[in-house]
Amino acid sequence: MNRSPVSAAPNVSLASYMSFAAFGIFWGTWGASIPGLRAQTGISDGQLGMALLFIGAGALPAMLLVGRVVDRLGVRLTAAAALTAQGVSGLVIAVGAMDFTTLCLGLLLVGAASGAADVAINAAAGAAEQAAARPVITRSHGMFSAFVVVSSLGTGLSATLGATVVFSFAVVGVASVLVALFLLLALPLQSPSGAAAGAGPGVREAGAELKDRDSNSAGATVAVLPVLLLGALGALAFAGENAHQSWSAVFFEDELRTGPGLSSTAPAVFATVVAITRFSVGAVRATQARGVLIIGAAGATLGAAILAIATTTSIAWIGLAVSAAGTAVLYPTLLGMLSRSTREEARGRATSLLATVSYLGFLLGPAYVGLWSEAAGLRGAMLAVAGLCAALLALTPVLLPIFQRLSASTSIPSSGNQEESIKRRP
Repeated sequence: MNRSPVSAAPNVSLASYMSFAAFGIFWGTWGASIPGLRAQTGISDGQLGMALLFIGAGALPAMLLVGRVVDRLGVRLTAAAALTAQGVSGLVIAVGAMDFTTLCLGLLLVGAASGAADVAINAAAGAAEQAAARPVITRSHGMFSAFVVVSSLGTGLSATLGATVVFSFAVVGVASVLVALFLLLALPLQSPSGAAAGAGPGVREAGAELKDRDSNSAGATVAVLPVLLLGALGALAFAGENAHQSWSAVFFEDELRTGPGLSSTAPAVFATVVAITRFSVGAVRATQARGVLIIGAAGATLGAAILAIATTTSIAWIGLAVSAAGTAVLYPTLLGMLSRSTREEARGRATSLLATVSYLGFLLGPAYVGLWSEAAGLRGAMLAVAGLCAALLALTPVLLPIFQRLSASTSIPSSGNQEESIKRRP
């Protein structure tokens, strides 16, 4: 199938948006289905907390390893397979989780599938942004946040109408498979010469598959240190973001005495502001990335501090909204910086390393709040979250110049690949 660059570039952008929408549908449904799964398995809250750790146990190794698969098979096949596996894993756990043991095994599968999907669709977003020559990554993450809200509300509504957990995840599975099929049909194919038929160099690589990748990906290495620098910033960003997602409802209920009805909306409000912010700043130029990170970190710091000292719900909502707007831009901006400094044949492994290191912050953020809450109460814990964001604010102007110097010296193809690089230019 031949596609012109004009027709292929919109396809890769749309494929990225749809992939993140499917990812958001899964996690929105998952969050709203936890009470149903707890009732279905008959486990205690303590057992549920232990079981949820298996998501991270499955995700981390999958995230670290799938980058090589992306570089070998291309984002088209890898993202389609990973999204399908994630959709199927949700249905498996909905049908098969009947006790603590089967729930843990199911969550291990969910973690592995979602970790692989996370890396694959982020690598695809990076390739799409390069292909389309316009912002794609931040808007894709906005799609994720928006569909988390939509699917969580939809799942909650269907549950009140008597729908089962199996039904909810069957819908997720169908959505995941449909998006996977769209990826296979929409993303450009690889021609025998190694170029996507009729596509420009960026679009060609966005749909790249096995042919012409084996030699390139084998010879390309990932400069670990610059990726780790971005990963450290990403870990701080994710720690603050997930701290609010996991603890904001508890803060509203325990500290502001809002009751379970109003407090339960806090995570949804946070995600809604994140989505709106990501769509709003999606067109910000790459040259403004450093300023976006500094402003985002400052907003996250200020918002967490306002929330910590809030004595009324209105002030608390303001703090939560400011924090959400600040954290919303952080990881997508870091991912965009990595994407622009990474050679296509190493994109999967670079994205994999960044995602894995950043995900550690996502896992540890809620635990960090819990430990501080035990020692200093929830208000003290929110001040500690503000401290994390302040550390990000302080480290950003220090680490980014180092990253830029290191990536400038390592992203240039070696002399052996330079001639090939010149040949591929239009």
